[in-house]
Amino acid sequence: MTHLATEEVGEADAPAQRPAEPAQDKGHLSPSRSEPWLSRRWVVALAEAVVSLVAALGFTLLSTYISVNPLVRIGQVSGLAKLQMYAAVLGLPLLAILLFTAYRGTLRHHQLAKRLVCAALAGLATGVVAGGVVVALRGTPWGLGGQEGDPGVLIAMANSFLHGEGPSGIYPPLFPGLMAVWAKLRYDGAGGTGFALKDFQIFFTAIAGPMAYMAWRLLLRPFWALLIAVPSAILFMDPIRPYSHASMLVLLPLLGYTLREIRRSGDRPLRATLVRGAVLGLVFGVVFLWYSGWYVWAAPGVFLLALCVFPWRAGKAVVKRTAAFVGVTLVTAGVVGAPLIYQMARLGSQNPDRYAFLAVYVDPAYVLGWVSDRSGKLDYQTWPAAGEMAGQSGFALLLLFAAGLGVGLGLRNIMVLTAAATLAGAWLARFWFASHMAHDNAVQLFPRTTWIIMYCLMILAVLGMMAVVDRGSGWAERTLRPSGAAPAARVVPRRVVAQLATGMVCAVALFATMGASWSVNRYMPQSDDMTMGIDAWRAHTIKKADGSCPRFAPDKKNCADIITQDWKQNPDNGEMWCGGIHPQDWKAVCGRKAPASEVQREEQEQEQEEREKAKK
Repeated sequence: MTHLATEEVGEADAPAQRPAEPAQDKGHLSPSRSEPWLSRRWVVALAEAVVSLVAALGFTLLSTYISVNPLVRIGQVSGLAKLQMYAAVLGLPLLAILLFTAYRGTLRHHQLAKRLVCAALAGLATGVVAGGVVVALRGTPWGLGGQEGDPGVLIAMANSFLHGEGPSGIYPPLFPGLMAVWAKLRYDGAGGTGFALKDFQIFFTAIAGPMAYMAWRLLLRPFWALLIAVPSAILFMDPIRPYSHASMLVLLPLLGYTLREIRRSGDRPLRATLVRGAVLGLVFGVVFLWYSGWYVWAAPGVFLLALCVFPWRAGKAVVKRTAAFVGVTLVTAGVVGAPLIYQMARLGSQNPDRYAFLAVYVDPAYVLGWVSDRSGKLDYQTWPAAGEMAGQSGFALLLLFAAGLGVGLGLRNIMVLTAAATLAGAWLARFWFASHMAHDNAVQLFPRTTWIIMYCLMILAVLGMMAVVDRGSGWAERTLRPSGAAPAARVVPRRVVAQLATGMVCAVALFATMGASWSVNRYMPQSDDMTMGIDAWRAHTIKKADGSCPRFAPDKKNCADIITQDWKQNPDNGEMWCGGIHPQDWKAVCGRKAPASEVQREEQEQEQEEREKAKK
C-alpha cells in the first residue's frame, strides 16, 4: 500500500521517467549511496503523510491564537485576513524552496522537494478551512449547528451510545460512536457530546486535504494528485459533517486502485494477493461505517466495470488468484461493515427520505453547483443562474471539454474508467429516484449525487489534462528531435518541465488560499436562519458546561440549556416536508398544504420582524 504511483495509473509497464516528471541527475551519486534513507520508498511516502498532517493540524492550532469577536462582521473580516497572513507566512517559504530547487538544485532534490511541498500544500488548504471554523466558534465549546438539525441528531446518537444502545437506525455508526468515546474521555460523558462534536468538526476538516491527497498518491504523481485533492476538498468539504464528504474524496481513488489491483493480482504470489485484498477490505469496511451513502451511487457503474476488467480469459491460475483477491476484499469489507449492513437489511424500508429543499426543486440535470437548505434569498426561479450556452456557463463548458479529453485520450487509464463508470451509475440512479419522487413522496437523497457527479467530472478533467501533457510531450520528442541527436537529448529539457510544473504548483497554492477563504466565510456567524452562518451563531447561544453563556453570546441572559436526550426515530407520516418554502406556496411546490406548525412559525417570524422595525 506504500506503492505511491511510480507508474502511470492503468499501465503496469509504464516507464519510470515521464515527461511531466524530472529525471534523476546522472551527475550525482545514486540515492542508495548518498541518501540511503530517502532511497526507500516507504520512508518518503511516510514523510509525505507526516508533512501533510503536520501542516494541516499545525495551522489549525495556530488559528486558535486569532483573537477577534466572531459575531461582529469587522471581527470576522480581521479573522479571515489573519488566516490568509498565516497561510502566506507558512506557504511562501515552501514555494520558495520549490522554485529554488527547480532553477538551482539537482533534479533529484527537486523531485523530493516537490513531493513534500505538494503534501504540505494539501494540508494547508484544509487547515485554513478548519482554522476558519476555529475562528467562527471562538469563545464557545459548541460545534457548528449547536443542538439543532443534523448536529443535534449526531449528539443524540452519541448519547445513545453512551447509554449502551446499539447503532441508531441505518445511519453509519462510526462517527457518533467515536463522539461518544471522546465525550466520555474528555468531557465526562453525556452532556459533553456537543463539545466532542466541535473537536471532531475541526479535526476531521483539517485532515480532509491530507487524506484526499494521500489517497490520490496511490495512483498519481504529486502535482496531479494535488490538482485533484485541493480543489475537491475545498469545494466539497462541509465542516458541519466532515466525515461525509471526506469518505467520498477517498472512496473514488480507492476504487480505482482496487480495480488496478484486479488487473495485476494474477501476476503476484497468492500470499501477497490475499494480504492486499484483506487490507483493502478493511479500509473499505471502515469507510462504509464512516459514511455509506457514496457506495450506493458508485456501486452500479463500478460493479459492471469490475466485471469488464476481470481477467476472465487470462488462464485458470490467473483467474483463481484474481478471484481470491476479490473474494478476500469483499469478505473482509463485509465483516467490518456487518453491523450497518444488518441494520440496512432490517430497517431500510422503514427510513424513507422525505425532506425537500432548494436542490430538490431545481432542474435535476444541473449538477455543477450546490446549495444547502439555508439558501438565503435564492429560490428555484433564481438559482442556478442560466449560462450563455443552453443554460450552461463557461465553467461548465470548459469542465465538460476537459472531461471529454480524459475520456478521449485516457480511456486505457483505469481511473478514467472508474470515474466514468461511477458518473454513469450515479447519473442513472439520480434520475431514477427523482422520477419516482412525485409518486413515492420520497426524495431518497438523490440531490447528493450532485457532489459525486461533479467530483467525477473534475477527476476526468484533470486526467484529461494529464493525458494531453503526456501525449503532447511524447509527440514532441518523437517528431521534433533533430536527426542524429543523441538518445539522451530532449527537445524540451527536463529542467524546463520542472520549472513549468513548479509554476503550476504555485497557481494551485494561490487558488487554495482564495478558495479556502471563500469556504470559511460562509460559516461566519449570522443570525439569519436562512444562511449557512446560522450554524455558528447557534453555537454561541447555548450554555457552557458550568451553566454560563459563551463569551460572545448575543444575549447573555437567555442562553439555551444543554439537551442530553437520546436518539429516537421520528414517525413517518408518508408526506414530504417542503423546506425553505413559504407556507402559502407549499401547495404549488410540494402539492400539499403547509402544516399548522410551519404556518405558526412563519407568523411568529413576521411579528418579530415587525417589532424590530418598530424599535428602529
